[in-house]
Amino acid sequence: GLRSGKLGEQCEAVVRFPRLFQKYPFPILINSAFLKLADVFRVGNNFLRLCVLKVTQQSEKHLEKILNVDEFVKRVFSVIHSNDPVARAITLRMLGSMASIIPERKNAHHSIRQSLDSHDNVEVEAAIFAAANFSAQSKDFAAGICNKISEMIQGLATPVDLKLKLIPILQHMHHDASLASSSRQLLQQLVTSYPSTKMVIVTLHTFTLLAASSLVDIPKQIQLLLQYLKNDPRKAVKRLAIQDLKLLANKTPHTWSRENIQALCESALHTPYDSLKLGMLSVLSTLSGTIAIKQYFSSAPGTAATTPRSFDLVKLAQECCYHNNRGIAAHGVRILTNISASCQEKDLLPLEQDAVFGLEALLVLCSQDDSPGAQATLKITLTCMVKLVKCRPHLSQSVVESLLTQLHSAQDAARILMCHCLAAIAMQLPVLADGMLGDLMDLYKLIGRSATDKKQELLVSLATVIFVSSQKALSSEIKTVIKQQLENASNGWTAYRIARQASRMGNHDMARELYQSLLTQVASEHFYFWLNSLKEFSHAEQCLTGLQEDNYSSALSCIAEALKSYHKGIASLTAASTPLNPLSFQCGFVKLRIDLLQAFSQLLCTCNSLKTSPPPAIATTIAMTSGNDLQRCGRISNQACMKHSMEEFRNLATRYGDLYQSSFDADSATLRNVELQQQSCLLISHAIEALILDPESASFQEYSSNGTAQVESEYERRMMSVFNHVLEEVESLNRKYAPVSYLASSIFKSCLRNAVIALLKVPLSFQRYFFQKLQSTSIKLALSPSPRNPAEPIAVQNNQQLALKVEGVVQHGSKPGLFRKIQSVCLNVSSVLQSKSGQDYKIPIDNMTNEMEQRVEPHNDYFSTQFLLNFVILGTHNITVESSVIDSNGIVWKTGPKTTIFVKSLEDPYSQQVRLQQQQGQPPSQQQQQRTAYSRF
Repeated sequence: GLRSGKLGEQCEAVVRFPRLFQKYPFPILINSAFLKLADVFRVGNNFLRLCVLKVTQQSEKHLEKILNVDEFVKRVFSVIHSNDPVARAITLRMLGSMASIIPERKNAHHSIRQSLDSHDNVEVEAAIFAAANFSAQSKDFAAGICNKISEMIQGLATPVDLKLKLIPILQHMHHDASLASSSRQLLQQLVTSYPSTKMVIVTLHTFTLLAASSLVDIPKQIQLLLQYLKNDPRKAVKRLAIQDLKLLANKTPHTWSRENIQALCESALHTPYDSLKLGMLSVLSTLSGTIAIKQYFSSAPGTAATTPRSFDLVKLAQECCYHNNRGIAAHGVRILTNISASCQEKDLLPLEQDAVFGLEALLVLCSQDDSPGAQATLKITLTCMVKLVKCRPHLSQSVVESLLTQLHSAQDAARILMCHCLAAIAMQLPVLADGMLGDLMDLYKLIGRSATDKKQELLVSLATVIFVSSQKALSSEIKTVIKQQLENASNGWTAYRIARQASRMGNHDMARELYQSLLTQVASEHFYFWLNSLKEFSHAEQCLTGLQEDNYSSALSCIAEALKSYHKGIASLTAASTPLNPLSFQCGFVKLRIDLLQAFSQLLCTCNSLKTSPPPAIATTIAMTSGNDLQRCGRISNQACMKHSMEEFRNLATRYGDLYQSSFDADSATLRNVELQQQSCLLISHAIEALILDPESASFQEYSSNGTAQVESEYERRMMSVFNHVLEEVESLNRKYAPVSYLASSIFKSCLRNAVIALLKVPLSFQRYFFQKLQSTSIKLALSPSPRNPAEPIAVQNNQQLALKVEGVVQHGSKPGLFRKIQSVCLNVSSVLQSKSGQDYKIPIDNMTNEMEQRVEPHNDYFSTQFLLNFVILGTHNITVESSVIDSNGIVWKTGPKTTIFVKSLEDPYSQQVRLQQQQGQPPSQQQQQRTAYSRF
């Protein structure tokens, strides 16, 4: 390791530190490791120093966990006084890499300024690197170094290549308005004084980055870039101007005026070069999807309104739609699509037709070519198709027809993308789905028997579109065709993916058969149990598809059969879980489904029992005597069965809410699915309350669905339809009948039974998160002080407070922040007295427990905070630290983890001595009395 006498072993030990930091990312290890590395840097040779520098740059996000920053900097900084310019250069780069933790160190600032005047090029370049990093972090350093940089850039003695490296430092001079303004003036002088290509490119790009950071000069910068794009004849400068315009279009589209877009359109119309036209159209297509497009088409006050077709942007897009360059044509149709989508109040029928024709032409061109460029263009084309169909539904028929026509002759890679597009369109407009089915089945039969990856992917994509298109149960013919193709040309993984899609779309009979066929093809018993559980769940949901309204006895038997399969499935699912993959969401979701089915079954039984126990003849007299009108309906109400059912459904809704809150990494479709289950529980509890228990106080407002929300799936569409139907029926019955009558009670219970059956008839959708976790986020907590043995308590005196330090690290999977990001972490600390060891005094309840909460924002995935806890009562206390996260929308997610430690509160020695003396009957001495008095202060 580091203590070895061999240079190779020392280097190997140094370069392994980043992996160690990833494995144990807590300050106690990182601090000692960096101090060791600083020692190696101080006494080692230049190659070892270079290795330490690389480790520091790779581990930049762990630097703030160094506790002894002064000692670390002192060991590194000692090398700056070396006679070797290379050693000084490496030290300067090391200081620059540490700028985030030492932004205001004056000795580092002084060394950088001194090294900028060095005669060694390596040292000067290192000083420039350090100056750029410190300027980004420190306002004082940026203000102090600005004049120095300005003198060096304008100085005749400074070589041009060094000036090119110095200029980018000015992009960090954005800490205040005066500094940004002076830097901008300097850059303005440079861009006119040094007209060479390299100098103009570097200066303009620095200009753009400074404007983007300071925000105040963006309109001026857009005008300057457009001026260079129009007037400068050099292609390199024009390309740089386009690149910077794209950056500003992405960052601040609202600052683009109508004149700016018009100038860019004119440049694009007049340029003879396709590469430049492609770049300009890329900027315009970015702007066309933002607020800038509305500003462009809005008429200026005092001018006559013009039609959209007369604008240069539209002319340019129409001209480019059929360009022989695929990229230019793609941007042209994208602009037309965005105009059609964002300017819906205008009469744009000709534009819509142009967009559709352009998209169809591109589709024909790209679907025959399997090169990467053609596939990228095809993705843009298909995205535009989905967007156009979504905002202009009357165009959907022609778009779908062109897709289905082209699907037969396209390459396999293009077919897969086109299937995804068809599925997205069918989800949005189910009315088109039936028309697709015939063509899709013909194509499915024609797929070759080769087992290439593209063919397997195509089988899955086509099956998905077929599942989406056949909105109700699959016909036996479709099932036969799919199974036949799977037997001929697929592997087990393809069959599993198709079964998974069938489960997501609610085609449980197909899914069950596929899971059954896969059971004997897996190599691990965990996989076997997983597939077996999926088969049982699919069978259970298939049992519920045979439900019929007004046939309540068969409904109970169907639910009982489904519950039987679900119980088998949950046993298999538990056996499939492992410590690394505990399947907690899946188990929670299925357990809630089981409890929901049992609650539905209980409600049906309760409603049916009314028939067997009608109200007695004296029910009216009993109701008048007791003052309870519900007694008129018989003893069913008196037994409070309905109230129990209502509370059970509310409890289930709460548990669904808890499952929702614990699923931070779930995709939006899965969360919406959980939300729909919760709403179905609330709906039934509301119907019970509104019809039977308390009709007067029940409110319909909070349960009414939001009609403006975009429905994303067929399952959601059908569930919302049931919700609306049940709410309307409950409300109309409530107005029509007086609640306290036997006739009304039987009608109300019939309504409840129909509502239950209607909800169960909608096939349950098992969404993506049930099968696949695309985002993975976990929090690792470390508490200090912490005992060596977890069961051993920490000793603390009862007259002192325990300072509990909580540190945490946020750990991510391969796609951090895919669905939502952590804004802050909420830490909740609570303590509970487990056992008392002292005398049983009457102590205020406030002193019995500690309840504290703090919110901390993680920085570089690390956070830490402290709590002061009181333990006045002698005995053993149980401290629980629980973490939850808050996302960028302010929603709290109960992700955990929960950590527990024990504290033993001991009596302080002085109080113990006084108590013993009192027990022995000795009065405390004068010195002790005086100490008691002073101990209060």
